Amino acid sequence: MNSHQPHADTVPVVLHEPGGASPAAPVLFELCEPVEAAQAEAVAARLALRHRSCTVSLDDDGTGRHLLRLTPDATAPLAARASAVEELLADLLQPPGAESIPVTGHQRDLLTAALASPAGPGRHVEQLCWTWAGPLNVPLFTAAWQSVADREAVLRASFDWTAAPRLVIHEHASLEIARHTAATIGWSELLRRDREREFALHRPGLLRLSLLDGPHTARATTRVLMSYHRALLDERGAYLLVREFYRAYLADGSVPGGERRPDIRDHADWVAGRGIDGARRFWTAAGPPRHAAVSPGRPGGVTHQGGTGRVQRRLRPHHTARLRDWAALQGAGESSVLHAVWALLLYRAAGTRGPSLVSFDVHFSGRDLALRDAAAVPGLLGSALPMTVTVDPATPVEELLWQVRDAVLDLSAYAWVSGDRVRGWSGRGDDPRLTDTLVRFDSRPELPPALLSELAARDIEVDVPREVGTDTSLPVTLVAQHDAVGGLLLTATHDRAELSDADAAQTLSQCVHLLRSLSERSGPGGTVGEVLALLENSEVPRVARHSPVAPGAEARVLRRGGPHADVICLITVPGVAPGTHEALVRAYDGPEHVVTLSPGEPADALPAAVTRLLGPRGRLVVCGSGPAACVAYAIGRAQASATTATTVVMTGVGDAESSADALARALVRRRARDG
Repeated sequence: MNSHQPHADTVPVVLHEPGGASPAAPVLFELCEPVEAAQAEAVAARLALRHRSCTVSLDDDGTGRHLLRLTPDATAPLAARASAVEELLADLLQPPGAESIPVTGHQRDLLTAALASPAGPGRHVEQLCWTWAGPLNVPLFTAAWQSVADREAVLRASFDWTAAPRLVIHEHASLEIARHTAATIGWSELLRRDREREFALHRPGLLRLSLLDGPHTARATTRVLMSYHRALLDERGAYLLVREFYRAYLADGSVPGGERRPDIRDHADWVAGRGIDGARRFWTAAGPPRHAAVSPGRPGGVTHQGGTGRVQRRLRPHHTARLRDWAALQGAGESSVLHAVWALLLYRAAGTRGPSLVSFDVHFSGRDLALRDAAAVPGLLGSALPMTVTVDPATPVEELLWQVRDAVLDLSAYAWVSGDRVRGWSGRGDDPRLTDTLVRFDSRPELPPALLSELAARDIEVDVPREVGTDTSLPVTLVAQHDAVGGLLLTATHDRAELSDADAAQTLSQCVHLLRSLSERSGPGGTVGEVLALLENSEVPRVARHSPVAPGAEARVLRRGGPHADVICLITVPGVAPGTHEALVRAYDGPEHVVTLSPGEPADALPAAVTRLLGPRGRLVVCGSGPAACVAYAIGRAQASATTATTVVMTGVGDAESSADALARALVRRRARDG
């Protein structure tokens, strides 16, 4: 059984003739898709509403073409303002008939990582599972989840990363629900197969469920697997959706109360209303310096491993309780003890002596924001922010504990800030990341006892959903959570190419060893140096370091044209659907040279291979699909200013075939128009 319905891809595409005009001159875009007059008017209205610094008009030259004319405010020419161009192209190429909102700060970071990551399938898929004992009405199960999707905007969302990354909220989305039997697939195989199925981020329905029926016994048992993209939801948001599903199931398949508000749209409005001056001042002072210790190990050789690894260690319930009591005596929580211990491990890995700065990311759920009912909003509201503290072997460990406690309190006011802003305000905008590790302390919302009682009345028993798969965009992510009997479960997810399984296990074991030793103290914990001495007989983990590769422009000829032919230049950047350019060569049989270009620095420069193909009379056609639209626009304007005759073709986000088809239609129109 599968409730998924395929979505038809409608990819907007426009033609732009930059010419050599002044930056203050009107900017013209020809709408190739959509072609209906009413749709063209809707695009013009959207641009007029969102870009009040421009005068927007829709012209019809009598040939059926729809020309958008944007005349910018003379005091701030549109073509000279990069941020305005990004927002304009995002609005121009947005999927038709849908509402959009900016992504959250952490969503932007995770989306960028997902689009740029060379990792294999399933790298950015999260999974929760639980057991359902008792009768399961599958049609009711399906109806209940569809009701949740109708109520929750986050389940009707897709991503658009054409220029400025956004969440696109659709009126309807069908969730995929698949049912399997134990005779056809095993649980481990189901987990693996489902994890390796990538989500199409430009389509709604970024959460799916699988049911695995157990063997036929007196009491039916079904395993439930929920998979979702990590840029859509955090674990707490996923738990909130499960709780809402149970409410719908018990209400005969329909969530009472209509669409939720506030939701992710209200959160986006709340974030948009935050002033950035205070955040900029804070991060200018608090950003991690380049010399801070960030690595979980000392430089080592190649790991000869790949993919994502997962290691778990557990602090027993009585040690967990004593650790919590000891932390309380020092005026802190157990999460502060974990942060302090992690800072000690990074300090030790750096091999320095005396006081030194260490930095690592700390996760904030964003559920304590000053937004009404934020704790009940499913989504990705929080962020991972870098925390920097000073580790001094001569000071009491309690001082380090207070330092991390206070640092977390300071950071909590900025859970809405994105990583790229933190890097920019810290003066490290060119660095791909500021830290190497992330620490997250999870608190899962419990199912209400009344809800469990209602399920029991129907002879249904369910356990607490548990995470069975996670990922990390950093070399190490450490997740701490309490288990069902009160122990502290630590899970380290690591990039096996940077930290081997053995070194990850060693790191986590040392972390638990220090936590246990602190839990056994009834008074002061001693100095930082004395706590570190507990590890003097343990080896320091090793990490493989990768040298960054300097970007350079690279052109590749896909098809050669005839003498004096124009050159179609297809821009390649992270986020362009793989196979788009090869699909275009199959879909479009024009006479032009066709080349792909991976831009270097500066991004609007053409490599010599392309200029040689152009010759003295050739015309340049720069094509940008999705996130390449901005680069294509910049190259087009730069080349037009250099007197090269240039046309720019830009599309929204789509899969390879639909993006190639949109480009091909625009190229056919351009060739017919220019003769």
